[in-house]
Amino acid sequence: MILTLLQVALGGALGASARYLTGVGMTALMGKTFPWGTLTVNILGSFLMGVLVVTLANFSATRYAPLLMIGFLGGFTTFSSFSLDFATLYERGDIPLAIGYAAVSVLVSITALFAGLLLTRSLFA
Repeated sequence: MILTLLQVALGGALGASARYLTGVGMTALMGKTFPWGTLTVNILGSFLMGVLVVTLANFSATRYAPLLMIGFLGGFTTFSSFSLDFATLYERGDIPLAIGYAAVSVLVSITALFAGLLLTRSLFA
């Protein structure tokens, strides 16, 4: 149990650090007018979740799920930040932008997860 907890903690620290750096990078590239960092990590994290589900299963490596899926991707993806970003856009009066942001975040992230599953399954077929 303690080793699993340490895996989750290490993965979470690395994932949160990667999320922060992604946010900084996206703000530098795209500006502060839209939460590009949060959108990016949610889509990328969903894709990677799909890749990891298939990869870990195919290599009988599910023992790394606490480190990679729960820890790293749990720290990397940001649905709590997503919710705050939505509220911020909404409260500043950008309601169409807030709704569009929510729709794109959910739909593209789910699509990215399926893309990760399909791509990785094709590699192991």
